[in-house]
Amino acid sequence: MIQYLKNVDNQTVEVSKPENGIWVNLVPPFKEEEFIELSEQLDIPIEFLRDSLDIDERPRFEIEDNVKFVVIKTPAENNSFNDSDAYYITIPICIILTHNHIVTVNSFDNGAIKKFLNTFTKRQPDNRNQMLLKILEKVVQNYLEFLKEINNQRNTLEQKLYDSNRNEELLNLMRIQKSLVYFVTALRSNELLMMKLQRTNFLHLNDDEREVLNDLIVDTSQALEMANVYTNILSSTMDAFASIISNNLNNVMKRLTSITIILSLPILVTGIYGMNVDIPYQHSQHAFYIPVILSISISVIIGWYFMKKKLF
Repeated sequence: MIQYLKNVDNQTVEVSKPENGIWVNLVPPFKEEEFIELSEQLDIPIEFLRDSLDIDERPRFEIEDNVKFVVIKTPAENNSFNDSDAYYITIPICIILTHNHIVTVNSFDNGAIKKFLNTFTKRQPDNRNQMLLKILEKVVQNYLEFLKEINNQRNTLEQKLYDSNRNEELLNLMRIQKSLVYFVTALRSNELLMMKLQRTNFLHLNDDEREVLNDLIVDTSQALEMANVYTNILSSTMDAFASIISNNLNNVMKRLTSITIILSLPILVTGIYGMNVDIPYQHSQHAFYIPVILSISISVIIGWYFMKKKLF
């Protein structure tokens, strides 16, 4: 679906056809006919529109026939029904700067574009560089918000894990860890893209726009550092819990082994007295109590010894 948006008296208005100085936003569902039509209307290479459909598209920029093309990765909630998948993934936003328009293509529901749409009344679509920088700003804000949410989820799951030691919390932590892997990879690529945009002046930015881009690079670096810190903390936490679980298992096995030893020696005594051969005191009136008392005595002595050595 294609949206043609422009500002009229500080209000966002959707028009039916492309005009000069408007924002063209493509959102799912996509149709090949729409791609072809838009490519012909705005003189956009059709590959620029189709590249957005690849979820693994890497952040990059290029220019063809004076049409500038920028791909940036943004976070999004994962709507997969698989319980082992990450909570969050990263998806590409394709931003196309033509002579008179800015075009965005989103292959999935995108929080950054929604935030940008909410503030679109303050924007000037004819200033395409400013529009692009503001989209990048919303992307960075999304990363920071998702990272804070991930950290809160991690703290909650860790507290539950301290109390329950269930596998469910460990699986949820693993899903968070997968999300952080996506974030770290995407943020690193986004940072390199922005630094390259700054170094090459691909967008021909003025001094104020350069300062904004520099701030975005700093914020992206901060988000990347946060993601790395959270990843390291989560890895250390999961390793620690794995060690705790292993240690608890060793303690349980040690207790079970001690119980087995305590029970095996009395069983040996009763087994000896149960053989069909002549044994001492077999004709005594206390023949029954002798193996019982002997078995209990051995069990008590062994149990006391294990407790003294802290083996039980």
